[in-house]
Amino acid sequence: MAIRSAARPVRFGIPRRSRSQERGSPLLAIVAWIVGLIVFFPVLYMILTGFKSEPAAVDLPPKLIFTPTFENYEAIFRIDFLPFFRNSAVASLGSTALVMLLAIPAAYALALRPPQKWRDILFFFISTKFLPPAGVIVPLYIIFREASLLGTVQGLIILYTAMNLPIAIWMLRSFLEEVPRDVLDAARVDGAGLFREITQIVLPMIFPGLVATVFLAIIFAWNEFFFAVSLAAVGTATVPIFMVKFVTSEGLFWAKLSASSTMAVLPIVALGWVAQRQLVRGLSMGAVK
Repeated sequence: MAIRSAARPVRFGIPRRSRSQERGSPLLAIVAWIVGLIVFFPVLYMILTGFKSEPAAVDLPPKLIFTPTFENYEAIFRIDFLPFFRNSAVASLGSTALVMLLAIPAAYALALRPPQKWRDILFFFISTKFLPPAGVIVPLYIIFREASLLGTVQGLIILYTAMNLPIAIWMLRSFLEEVPRDVLDAARVDGAGLFREITQIVLPMIFPGLVATVFLAIIFAWNEFFFAVSLAAVGTATVPIFMVKFVTSEGLFWAKLSASSTMAVLPIVALGWVAQRQLVRGLSMGAVK
């Protein structure tokens, strides 16, 4: 008589989490929302202050319920905010394009075809960020003056490219190290050249990392103040310099400063909102093996 075993097959591995464990406890969700609101509150207060009048902006205690006004934004556009915005956009986007054009082949070589003493090369790249900006402003000023780049947007593009290139190379190299070598070997066997290998195989695989690198390069260039105020002219000044207009010897114009700050951060927030999914994937690449 055959005996049938009622035992189920044993599965080895990590036990699956229950749905309640995956969702997390409501207490953690509440704590996360509280922390998020605390972090976001200064930004919210800045946006609200931009819709207040100057006397209402300095009221103590501050009021969250008030009659909004658009006079601060009207004043910003009356004193030509758009040229400053255009200069920042051209300098940021132009430098980011150059950064990616130079950083991709450099990071590819260091990650997938590393030369001898590649660690020393990486250290040299990052060592350029060790010196404070005040320590290089005088030689940079002389170089820009002799090269006729002083007070030009082209000079800012070159400067921001040199400023962001080391960070971009380090970031892209970490993303490129996650590319499976078997895929590249298969592409080479099929006859793919170097250009096709980079553009059609490698770059699509690290696209989230590219988005994260581009986003950070734009942020660093957009927010840069010290070099812009030292090397730019009246017609080539950027958005951070525009905001200094409201810090005068007569005091701080809090409402107009808040309105101009809101206009300054709006493009970056919109860009991050559009690319948020790719940013999360890109910044977390390599975190889980």
